[in-house]
Amino acid sequence: MSSLRDRDPFDVRLARAAPAPLRAFNDAGVLSSADVHVARRLAALGDVEDEAVLLALALAVRAPRLGHVLVDLVTIRATVAVDTEEPIDLGALPWPAAEGWVERVAACALVGVGEADATNGPARPLRLSGTALYLDRYWREERAVARGLRARAAAPPATVDAAVLRDGLDRLCGEDPDDARARAAATVAVTHRLAVVAGGPGTGKTTTVARIVALLVEQARAARAAPPLIALAAPTGKAAARLEEAVHEQAATMAVDAAVRERLRDATASTLHRLLGFRPGSRSRFRHDARNRLPHDVVIVDETSMVSLTLMARLLEAVRPDARLVLVGDPGQLSSIEAGAVLGDVVGPAAGEGVVVLDRVHRFDRGIAAVADAVRRGDADATIAALGAGAGDVLWIPVDAATASATPALLAPVRDAAVAAGRAVIAAARAGRAEEALDALGAFRLLCAHRRGPHGVSTWMPQVERWLMAEIDAAGGRARDYPGRPLLITANDYDLNLFNGDTGVVVAEEDGRLMAAFERRGGVALVRPNQLGAVDTVYAMTVHKSQGSQFRTAAVVVPPAASRILTRELLYTAVTRARERLVVVGAEDAIRAAVARPAARASGLRARLEAAER
Repeated sequence: MSSLRDRDPFDVRLARAAPAPLRAFNDAGVLSSADVHVARRLAALGDVEDEAVLLALALAVRAPRLGHVLVDLVTIRATVAVDTEEPIDLGALPWPAAEGWVERVAACALVGVGEADATNGPARPLRLSGTALYLDRYWREERAVARGLRARAAAPPATVDAAVLRDGLDRLCGEDPDDARARAAATVAVTHRLAVVAGGPGTGKTTTVARIVALLVEQARAARAAPPLIALAAPTGKAAARLEEAVHEQAATMAVDAAVRERLRDATASTLHRLLGFRPGSRSRFRHDARNRLPHDVVIVDETSMVSLTLMARLLEAVRPDARLVLVGDPGQLSSIEAGAVLGDVVGPAAGEGVVVLDRVHRFDRGIAAVADAVRRGDADATIAALGAGAGDVLWIPVDAATASATPALLAPVRDAAVAAGRAVIAAARAGRAEEALDALGAFRLLCAHRRGPHGVSTWMPQVERWLMAEIDAAGGRARDYPGRPLLITANDYDLNLFNGDTGVVVAEEDGRLMAAFERRGGVALVRPNQLGAVDTVYAMTVHKSQGSQFRTAAVVVPPAASRILTRELLYTAVTRARERLVVVGAEDAIRAAVARPAARASGLRARLEAAER
């Protein structure tokens, strides 16, 4: 069995002082050194000597790091995954015998047992509910989110002027049967305290948001009330800027009067952290909470698939009980990089009347739409058929990318697209044309599932740079910054108004100075490169980092079928990043494996919501 220790005994990911059982899981890449150290510290505080319990503690600590809310002690052996393409027999690790493991964990003094919240007993850092082991914080947040969503869904409908609403729907949505779901989504958002508008890219979600804002303004005017205070928000600065721009674009063409149009043009969007009032040094507490509610009458959140359990808990406690909350997003996409899959749990089998799924695609060409729909439905045969149909907007190179790299002709379409886009970016940047350089930057992006390995960004980033070496050298590419260097912000910088996932490009000014250009609200923001802290070059990026973005051409490197992070949601997210042309490099068995493997985020939220429906 391959392991971290086999590859590099000095790897910082190794927990060298770990007890033998934990060391085996650390060697295999299941547990990080941090998981091990935190678990050992907890064990020391609770006088835990049982190695099976120590492993359970480490797995519970690991869970949120990988997006899980909990670890199910019964299923973890079969579902555990690591971010590596190397063959690792995870089943051969020294797992405790399933029989008795849960009971041994339940007997631990560090673990609270059951759903009852003991108010008088000692605080316990973990919670065991059935076979699910949580860090106590996430157990409490999951219960709070379920309670908050249920309360809003059960709230009495808002009072509306039915005639005004009907007139507005007729003007804004028309009577086309194909727009029936869009009409229903707008209706639900106006008449309910909680509405969920779900759908894939190009299904009209942001158009629906603009309609909702217009209809609510019209309702207030009909009631002779002040216009509602509406907050538009998204989990990232990039997504917030795109939401604001989309609402402004819709304002220009919507069938509304001048006053309503002006309200739409004045609408601004912010990150959820800014809306809630972020506190420096804290990622989970905000200025607005249950004791200091948001003043807004309506809160509309886009890209909700990227909202973590913790952030949703903070949002629900901050929104006034009498305010409307509208959650918008695509449940088929990858979830937040933090713990939870809230939107996917809400838009599930037990979705209530406040959930509307938009399914009419307006944006994509037919080939991309067919591939995306087949992947979303989990139909592997249809996915292969759509990839191989010969549609002008889809190209499938049915080979393993690592093998294809040894035969340059196979990857010629990827190379040609990357070089054409890179040359355009560098040429515009050298000439100081920032807007043109940013537009060219969005023409192409190479997407990888992994960060490392032969199918990862660490391999394909330098490959694209080699393809572009002549142009990079001519632009002064031996230096760290050069005109045309594509940039990816990797951490929020509120002082510069730059956010994790934002992309930009280095451009040359007339006086020879270099500046980093970023698109901002239809214009360009220029920043000195030495002001940027967490920033990478971005000739290639992970699919996770690409969330919330689209490119005219997206080339997707699909890892082998054995890759444990290759899932339906990952492939769907990658495919839907392409707006005009999609290139997929991957063997058929890998694509079939991805489509057949829905992401399994361990969460109890859906079960809690379904239990409330019964």
